[in-house]
Amino acid sequence: MDDKAAVKATTLRAGAATSLHRPLSVLAVCAVGAIGYLARDFLIPTAAAIVLALMLTPVANALERARVPNTPAAALSVLFFTVVIAGIMSLAIPSIFAWADQAPMLTYTLQRKLEGLRKSLAFMQELTHRVEQATAATADKLAAPAEKIVMRDRSLLGELATATPVVMLQIVYAGVLAFMLLAHRNTHRRQLLRIPGEFQSRVRLARVMRDINERVGYYLFSLVVIYAGVAILATIALALIGLPNAVMWGAFMGLASFVPFVGPPVLIGLVSLVGLLTFEDWPRIVAVPVVLIVIHFAESQFVTPAFVSRRCALNTVAVFAAIGLLGWMWGPVGAIVAVPLLILISTISAHLPAMRWLDVLLSDDRPVTGKLATKPLLPSVKRPPVKPARPRHTRRRLVAAK
Repeated sequence: MDDKAAVKATTLRAGAATSLHRPLSVLAVCAVGAIGYLARDFLIPTAAAIVLALMLTPVANALERARVPNTPAAALSVLFFTVVIAGIMSLAIPSIFAWADQAPMLTYTLQRKLEGLRKSLAFMQELTHRVEQATAATADKLAAPAEKIVMRDRSLLGELATATPVVMLQIVYAGVLAFMLLAHRNTHRRQLLRIPGEFQSRVRLARVMRDINERVGYYLFSLVVIYAGVAILATIALALIGLPNAVMWGAFMGLASFVPFVGPPVLIGLVSLVGLLTFEDWPRIVAVPVVLIVIHFAESQFVTPAFVSRRCALNTVAVFAAIGLLGWMWGPVGAIVAVPLLILISTISAHLPAMRWLDVLLSDDRPVTGKLATKPLLPSVKRPPVKPARPRHTRRRLVAAK
């Protein structure tokens, strides 16, 4: 009787633990989401620094193979990336402020060009009517007393002056953290391998870090090379068409490609609007979106699948949902780092039996576990000796001899 009571008590405890597992998992997910939203000022630059360090790891490795010490190699990698981003921003900020100053004139230009389409295209009448309403609203605002306009400009400048130091601190923090992660990555890897007590746990952790470096680091580096080519091609095409600030729009096309499904269509629509406001002849107005659509189609359907899909195969719905969620929580930076974070989570879950369900949900075709199982073991892990199989005729002779 005592044994039956003990078995029954054990069964009840196991059932209670199982019944509490799902509510606790839901609460844990909600807690992580709440922390991610409330601590976004800290998590945004931290996630950006981790992704940047993983992206620049192949560059730092190449510099170290060229006999450059690890600290200068990390500094040169981060400095090169900072110079590129600073150059793009130096081209973008003056143009953005110039367009902001010319907003009423641009609205009038858009109304004038859409006037010719209203005679031949019936569906453009509603759009033209809305543009006329926007123009009338702009004219009413301009007719307001001068004191109100000045106060509005001052408040905008005040908001910019308040937000700029915070953004600059986040950028500096992300750059310094990325440099430290790059410079001390080998030391951190050795320290992490000392944490597990068992040998098998150390082997599993070593495989996780190896696969993170291969899947995330080289995936991001491959995307940087591909999207740099997209930016160069878009710049050349827009410059041949005659669009002003072609270098800026080409760079933005490359950056927007880091946000799948959302970034390129939004940027193509924005550049098309700029072309409509800039050019007077319709062949060049139509050529601007057509050229960008062709470049994006060739990149997304042929170039990227040929070089990246073998390293990264994620569920399309999961990618789109992650971009929407992190874009809502963290803004544009969250939309950019969404895919690398998904790859990171998928790689870690592939090595943990308790998280295999997440690996299955995030995978596109088959779980990453099956792909990683075909990889060779680490050099430090010795395979057990395998006896060669004897041929069939040899076995038959032995049986006959017996």
